[in-house]
Amino acid sequence: MTGIILALSRAVGETAPLIVIGALAYVPFIAESPMDQFTVLPMQIFNWVSRPQEGFVTAAAAAIIVLLFIVFLLNGIAVFIRHRSQQKFQS
Repeated sequence: MTGIILALSRAVGETAPLIVIGALAYVPFIAESPMDQFTVLPMQIFNWVSRPQEGFVTAAAAAIIVLLFIVFLLNGIAVFIRHRSQQKFQS
């Protein structure tokens, strides 16, 4: 379980190389169902940073903070699960 959570948080943190390689896809509308097209947050951040308007820079900064929070949350959950499972095996 811990490995899965750490892999997810690592995948979130390592999306920048994928964007540089060419996985850039911008979807300009909000998805209304699970089958609609969507874009992932790192690509959206890249798109917002590329625009010259000040509002997009502010939105990108907020999205970066959200992404960091998700990574820290996933890592915290992984540490909690690891600590809890170590206590079970030591008892």
